[in-house]
Amino acid sequence: MDITETIHRAAAAFVQADAVLITAGAGMGVDSGLPDFRGNQGFWKAYPPIARLGLSFSEMANPMWFERNAPLAWGFYGHRLNLYRQTVPHAGFHQLLELVSQKKGGYFVFTSNVDGHFQYAGFDEERIEECHGSIHFFQCSRPCHQKIWDGRHARIVVDEETLTARDPLPRCPRCGDVARPNILMFGDWAWISDRTDRQGQHLQRWLQELASQKLKLVVIEIGAGEAVPTVRMKSEYVARTYKAPLIRINPRDYRVPHGQIALPLGGAEGIECIYRAICTEKLTHATPMTSFSARE
Repeated sequence: MDITETIHRAAAAFVQADAVLITAGAGMGVDSGLPDFRGNQGFWKAYPPIARLGLSFSEMANPMWFERNAPLAWGFYGHRLNLYRQTVPHAGFHQLLELVSQKKGGYFVFTSNVDGHFQYAGFDEERIEECHGSIHFFQCSRPCHQKIWDGRHARIVVDEETLTARDPLPRCPRCGDVARPNILMFGDWAWISDRTDRQGQHLQRWLQELASQKLKLVVIEIGAGEAVPTVRMKSEYVARTYKAPLIRINPRDYRVPHGQIALPLGGAEGIECIYRAICTEKLTHATPMTSFSARE
């Protein structure tokens, strides 16, 4: 099957579904201009000061740095925070939102990305699970308590030459110790998962409501690689459990279980191809959303 036929097969699966689960990995953000941390060379290209230290991404993305060298830890995460705030989500986010907003059963997003770009692009915050947390929310680095707070107004000033953050660093409002992003890091036993756990409960309830109403689901996965397979495993589990077609968009790691749909394209290009196929053939039709709400 050539790529044109595969695109039309994906578009048809999308149109025939009553609801859409969007699953997304780091590849979703690359087309917005965010750095690709694939391998040490890609990571070091984005962060030369860390290359000089000889640290890999997994070594740098470790909570121990908030204790050992908080200015360096916040230099790394503060730079990423500022970058995510300044970067505009690519057109594929908006095309996808337009398509899923027409579905009778609505949509949900499951993403390992911590950048908050689905929210920035207009997706409903109550319909998103960020399985690795969010850089826009903070917690105590110790932690002295379980509270997670909104850090979207925090200002982190980073010296670009040394990749170190200047004082004042974000602090815990209770104990005064250094704060950290509410992100699941490598070797992380201090991550407070409460916010993500609630999001996961909302997703599970939505899936159960779809099943009870016998609504047809499609899973569309964008930019989720094999190196950290969390998103791919979720996509395949949901597709298998709910007997849903899986559309996997990935320029490299595009292999799929038998009978599913593989598009060997970048995220923005893959979404645009499906969007154009649907719009050209006028396959969509507006239908009301279900009454699903993220009840506590």
